[in-house]
Amino acid sequence: MSKTATSQSNGTLAGAAESEPSTPPGTEMLDLDRPECLRLLAETAVGRIAVSVTECDNPVIRPVTYLFDAPSQSVLIRTAPGSKLHAILRSARAAFEIDGIDAASRGGWSVIIVGVCEEITSPAELRRIAGLGLDPWAPGNKGHWIRIRANVVSGRRIPAVFRAQMTASAARPPRRGSPRGHRW
Repeated sequence: MSKTATSQSNGTLAGAAESEPSTPPGTEMLDLDRPECLRLLAETAVGRIAVSVTECDNPVIRPVTYLFDAPSQSVLIRTAPGSKLHAILRSARAAFEIDGIDAASRGGWSVIIVGVCEEITSPAELRRIAGLGLDPWAPGNKGHWIRIRANVVSGRRIPAVFRAQMTASAARPPRRGSPRGHRW
């Protein structure tokens, strides 16, 4: 909490800041470099696509199965005609996120890419990617291939906290409004 917020309060914020538990010792946030982010994209099969369409009041976020295509530096998804496909193609840009979380150790990572999205229609490209093995989990005909180019790639990792640090931290009551284990 900033000193500005404390000095402008009637004392309530200052008292809350003094009683709020600190981050467990040993916890840190590490930035991942592009090669590590791309490695994680290549090793993971499920992510979330997010697009914003001006005609909609809210962004559209959907879980999808995908594969990372290293030659084109892009995420590939297969989809059926419908709201997700419509939203993706109308937005022309998308964000895509994957993560891995170990709640027991309070560790995890997240990778986000932002880039241009496009439907793949080239017969030669469709033949190439058809053999890559993307098998959607959702039922139905997924005849449309979408590419999201990894123009902007970022990632972060919170290393696992050692058991002794977690035990000491567990003795403290959780912050109000923050379920234990979800502090980041």
